[in-house]
Amino acid sequence: MKVAGTGRKIVFPEGTDDRILTAASRLAAEQVLQPIVLGDEQAVRVKAAALGLPLEGVEIVNPRRYGGFDELVSAFVERRKGKMTEEAARELLLDENYFGTMLVYTGAADGLVSGAAHSTADTVRPALQIIKTKPGVRKTSGVFIMVRGDEKYVFADCAINIAPDSQDLAEIAVESARTAKMFGLTPRVAMLSFSTKGSASSPETEKVAEAVRLAKEMAPDLILDGEFQFDAAFVPEVARKKAPDSVIQGDANVFIFPSLEAGNIGYKIAQRLGGFEAVGPILQGLNKPVNDLSRGCSAEDTYKLALITAVQSLGE
Repeated sequence: MKVAGTGRKIVFPEGTDDRILTAASRLAAEQVLQPIVLGDEQAVRVKAAALGLPLEGVEIVNPRRYGGFDELVSAFVERRKGKMTEEAARELLLDENYFGTMLVYTGAADGLVSGAAHSTADTVRPALQIIKTKPGVRKTSGVFIMVRGDEKYVFADCAINIAPDSQDLAEIAVESARTAKMFGLTPRVAMLSFSTKGSASSPETEKVAEAVRLAKEMAPDLILDGEFQFDAAFVPEVARKKAPDSVIQGDANVFIFPSLEAGNIGYKIAQRLGGFEAVGPILQGLNKPVNDLSRGCSAEDTYKLALITAVQSLGE
């Protein structure tokens, strides 16, 4: 899915961060999307000048001087449905993440990328309060696109849900399949465990087996099965022995891990031992895209996540 020429606007709340400015300058110069950076305009321009970065095509917005601030306050109070006074809303919208999220919610921007200098909670909390999850989705989740040469896989959830239950896993599977489609994959989803098709029995394996049943109810046309050990999902020879009747025959490309610890460990093993590039985490399940950078991110990471966010906005 091509982003250039679509006029997508992506907001970056951390407008004076070196990595954010470097990425925003590049995105504007390449004319692939319209970056909006938040912050005091003079401070942003001074920082950009010190870095030798041109800002042509980069929109700088200072929340404290934003012409539509009153309208944002009213929209925020209405969205929070009695949980926020106007006075409290005015104060909270001076926070760059809340302000940026409201730009996305009101359509002034198409997506948000933050987290270079903020925690995951600081980025995700405003999104959950304002943008909220899609109908039928209880929780957001985080995926990585794992890339090595021409190989491309989706790993989830590697970022958000510590101990997902069966319903959570089913939703993560369906949303991950949608994410896979956005990035050119025909999803073949494997629900992972330490058991393959009942080879072991425990509450942990039964949770995944129930998730498979629920996911098939939610998306009956989706190619999905489990529970699988990873080798049975990935190696055709093993699949023929362990799961000969499955629609997945060692050819899965979307892998749903049973817990956050498994997903986080799994993607880092593939990244560090397998030589895969881990692109993400990409948050899914929200009505509009908001994505969270690692505080150890590079300008290149920021650039790529902004492009991904723009792609997500086109796939809404």
